[in-house]
Amino acid sequence: MSLSTHQTPSGFLLPSIHSAPPFFTQQPNESTQAIVLEQWTRLILTYARHRRLFFLRVEDAEKAGGQWDEILRNERINRRLMPAHLETILRAMVRKNVAAYEPADQTRAVLLYWRLPEEWAAVLHEWATNTGQLNSILTFYEISDPPVESALSGIPDSMLRAAIAILAKSGRAQVISIADGEGVRFFARSGR
Repeated sequence: MSLSTHQTPSGFLLPSIHSAPPFFTQQPNESTQAIVLEQWTRLILTYARHRRLFFLRVEDAEKAGGQWDEILRNERINRRLMPAHLETILRAMVRKNVAAYEPADQTRAVLLYWRLPEEWAAVLHEWATNTGQLNSILTFYEISDPPVESALSGIPDSMLRAAIAILAKSGRAQVISIADGEGVRFFARSGR
């Protein structure tokens, strides 16, 4: 069987390495395994961005029928990523700061940084500016679940908080206590 790209039902183009059976197993050779980890990291982040997926869990490799099946399984070559291998990949992604364990006290689920927190901060400030939200107080819910879908729709609370913290350091946002908990106010570029 020759290695070839393949388009999934969701429209994602799988790289040719996804057709290689060894891609789905941990490699005993350290340098080969490093290449496999790099390829899996790139594939996972690209796919997550394509599907707007924020979390990946070891259990996604344990059961069929999930939102990650298109990349964690390849029925054409009868292969699937084993949970232990996925755990190794997640550990490598956390070490590279392209994912973070969430919740932090475990190692079986990660929040994926297909956009880094600094990139989310820029997207967030641009959204606040373009939608006329500067100097308005918004709840986190209003940002992550806006009436009109945006690039921020569905963003996890922890990622949103990290982006707001970055904006607050530069004087472009301020977290405010409100009756329902916390809100945020956005400002134009800081004069500091």
